[in-house]
Amino acid sequence: MAAPITLHDVTLGYDGHPAVHHVTGVIEAGALLAVVGPNGAGKSTLIKGLAGLLKPLGGRIEGLAGQRVAYLPQQATLERGFPITVGEFAAMGLWHECGAFGGYSAAQRQRVREALARVGLEGHARQPLDTLSGGQLQRTLFARLMLQDADVLLLDEPFAAIDQRTTDELLALLRQWHAQGKTVLAVLHDLHQVRAAFPRTLMLARELLAWGDTDAVLTPATLGRLQVMPEVFDDHAPVCQAMPAGPGHDHAGHRHAEHLK
Repeated sequence: MAAPITLHDVTLGYDGHPAVHHVTGVIEAGALLAVVGPNGAGKSTLIKGLAGLLKPLGGRIEGLAGQRVAYLPQQATLERGFPITVGEFAAMGLWHECGAFGGYSAAQRQRVREALARVGLEGHARQPLDTLSGGQLQRTLFARLMLQDADVLLLDEPFAAIDQRTTDELLALLRQWHAQGKTVLAVLHDLHQVRAAFPRTLMLARELLAWGDTDAVLTPATLGRLQVMPEVFDDHAPVCQAMPAGPGHDHAGHRHAEHLK
């Protein structure tokens, strides 16, 4: 079963330069949480930090030990030219059972076929991955997630550039996983979709702007603040350092120090 995930003053970035500053909060076990914000706000960076692909520049993340985490990257980051079939790609979700070089049993191969059928790709197991449409590729990624059977699912723009029917069907799968007690985080841009399907929302613009019930987060005031936030990651940004909370302050502040060459 999923467990709570706690972020303690977490700063994440690249080559020492912060992209997400001082995020503190708790992702409840079994949450269905949307991560929203402008382009360049650090949403993907936060997801990568939770997935263990980025080590925090500061602070710490607790609660992931002992939980299996599945990560769905943006389609644009995938290498589709590798000679592999749909079935072989989906079967990568079983690596936690048999290892990267282990063979698949008849029962496991049947599970792959069943996962593909559940995402609408029945009969496509032998099709080359590079022949798929964007929607079909996303369905294949969801089949792989299904086979991973993880406690925590981290999805980076899972509905970008796919048709409405595919979006609706894959969103229904997210709801099913949430109903099973899994923790689901998804980076999204469609705020109507967030309001309709995600009870909790984290709004990010390099720094945490709001985190809580979706209706309380997506307000005119918080959405207005997004308009004045920077949109592009600055790879020359100085290193961000935490400062202890001072008198009359409930949380730590931050300051910027010159990056040491």
